[in-house]
Amino acid sequence: MNTDIEARVSRKLMWRIIPFVMLLYFISFLDRVNVGFAAITMNKDLGLSPTAFGLGGGLFFIGYFLFEVPSNLILHKVGARIWIARVMVTWGLISAISAFATGPNSFYVLRFLLGVAEAGFFPGIILYLSLWFPAKQRAVAAAWFMAAAPISVALGSPLSGAIMQLPPMFGLADWQMLYIIEAAPAVVLGFVVLKFLTDKPEQAHWLADDERAWLVARLKSEADAKKGGHGHTASAWSALKDLRVLALALIYFGTSAGLYTLGLWAPLMIREFGFTPFQTGLLTGVPSVVAVVAMVLWARHSDRSGERTWHVVIPCVLACVGFLLAGNATTALFVVLSLVVVNVGISSAKAPLWAMPSTFLSGAGAAAGIAMINSLGNLGGFVGPFAIGWLKNSTGSYTAGLYVVAATLALSAVVTLMLSRQTRQHAGVAKPSHGA
Repeated sequence: MNTDIEARVSRKLMWRIIPFVMLLYFISFLDRVNVGFAAITMNKDLGLSPTAFGLGGGLFFIGYFLFEVPSNLILHKVGARIWIARVMVTWGLISAISAFATGPNSFYVLRFLLGVAEAGFFPGIILYLSLWFPAKQRAVAAAWFMAAAPISVALGSPLSGAIMQLPPMFGLADWQMLYIIEAAPAVVLGFVVLKFLTDKPEQAHWLADDERAWLVARLKSEADAKKGGHGHTASAWSALKDLRVLALALIYFGTSAGLYTLGLWAPLMIREFGFTPFQTGLLTGVPSVVAVVAMVLWARHSDRSGERTWHVVIPCVLACVGFLLAGNATTALFVVLSLVVVNVGISSAKAPLWAMPSTFLSGAGAAAGIAMINSLGNLGGFVGPFAIGWLKNSTGSYTAGLYVVAATLALSAVVTLMLSRQTRQHAGVAKPSHGA
């Protein structure tokens, strides 16, 4: 009987929650990285050098970093429905206003404010999934949610490229139209969130009574077991001081440096080979299609085996190798193939990584800890793009910057192994840990 209920609940959770949060993240990621396509003509219009563009692209993550933990704690208090709606409406409005940047300084300010507005969205959804999905389904649930990022690149890149080729309308440049058109869905979906999202399982009237009771009991049982376990953290302050949280943030730093290097610089790297904006969009999207398949299959394997450490280490090493290859690429085909390797590695590492915090965090501790991991880790989204721009300006080549990003992913792999070893020794377990 329990097996039947579990199957039914799992199916309903996947169909009710995952497609919707994927759509939200699709729009979120599109509005973060469409600046890479806007840059094709915007940089000249605003007088942005490669260093200035890299700085502006990265300032998003400074605003994100400063407001991430407070935002997620507010979400924990007021519920995901109200707070995610607020986040989406404000980031949509600021993304649209970005169309009216007039120079480097206004570009910097708007990128910073976009980060402030969006702070709390990604860790909020990760926290939300942990409140709905039993432990053995979390990596797959997170993988499907995070698949929206490579899907956004795969579908959004050709779309952005096509918008950039539209004729001027209403006196707006192509990059201005790109910002406005792609910002509108965020505002609309913000109001849809208020109607569609359910804060917690106890309120899930779209589940049958027996299904809702089973899910609430299962999640409570897991929470109680976790509280009785070694090293459990439930308070916000304790989570912020937990070395495991800081280690996971450092691991996430490398994957974020890689992800946003791709988002901001891949279109410009490919464009150098003489492609049109639309062709650039198609080629930028190819690696992401492969990444979606890889990350879901890898997360499923991680959930079935219960192993997390090597499911993070191997993809990080793969992405590191991909960036080293991209740094030596001399043809468009070589660049695209290298980016396939990078995309697969970065995307595959994320779901097993995000399954780790919920093994030792709960309540306000989970809200604060997940936000801290994401906010500190996302500083990689500042360092990676800025390093690429600064070194491109200094050397005239992408190679040195790509090597720097590769080094951050190598560090992620090493820290993951160190964290696993420390956790096993601390718990007195001889065999590899299944968690963080």
